[in-house]
Amino acid sequence: MDNLFGYQTGQTVFHRLTGSAKLIIFLLLTISGVLSFDIRYLLLLTVVALLGLWQARISWQRIRVIVILTVIFALLNLILIYVFAPQYGVHLFGSQHLILGSGPYALTQEQLLYEAMVLLKYLFSLPLALIFLFTTNPSQFSAGLNRIGVPYSVAYAVTITLRYIPNTQRQFFMIKKVQEARGYNISKKSSWTQKINGVVRILTTLIFSTLDQIDEVTQAMELRRFGKEKKRSWYYEQSFGKLDAIALILALGFLSLGIGLMVINQGRYWNPFA
Repeated sequence: MDNLFGYQTGQTVFHRLTGSAKLIIFLLLTISGVLSFDIRYLLLLTVVALLGLWQARISWQRIRVIVILTVIFALLNLILIYVFAPQYGVHLFGSQHLILGSGPYALTQEQLLYEAMVLLKYLFSLPLALIFLFTTNPSQFSAGLNRIGVPYSVAYAVTITLRYIPNTQRQFFMIKKVQEARGYNISKKSSWTQKINGVVRILTTLIFSTLDQIDEVTQAMELRRFGKEKKRSWYYEQSFGKLDAIALILALGFLSLGIGLMVINQGRYWNPFA
């Protein structure tokens, strides 16, 4: 119950930023990192993102599952890239420096560099997403979205989505304990068949309870004439401050650096083998 995936209160520099500022920073850094294939720039972004994750003081227990799943997915992606395109790095950089083996599956420095760049894209984007999710109050974030021009109906839908992440997890744990109290053992000591059956029961109950909650929230919002007016007020509305301005300037600086490297490299790729 204490390790829910979602917003957690705190007093770090990221908690003091407004939701809209964090969204803009997240988009700027993510877009610049996705567009760039300069390993020097990706390494810089990765270091900055990991330092930011450390500064945000996010508990490892809260992010352990998502980090492990992301690492597994990233490694599988790298393996599949090598299986289906083992010489893509050679084609990309226009040279071949053998490390091991021969033939189509020969291991080259170019292929390792390309796959290292793909891995770094995961390593820098995941901490940014975690910082944004764990340090952004959903109500403040929706107010910030509306402030920068997003329709308040869309902003409120985003808020409900962010709020339902920890609520859904909480319900999952509660249903799990109820199932265990009824004799369905789905602990670590149980067999895989018991675990699968238990998870199916939990998810079935969770889906139906979630649908009931969605219906209740929809009816309550309709009764309050939600969406009938063009504007609305926000209890958690925030205004941009000095800290937001500094953070945005830094993010724009990173974006400018990425664009500058693309101009110098005459493209998105930096070729150290040229």
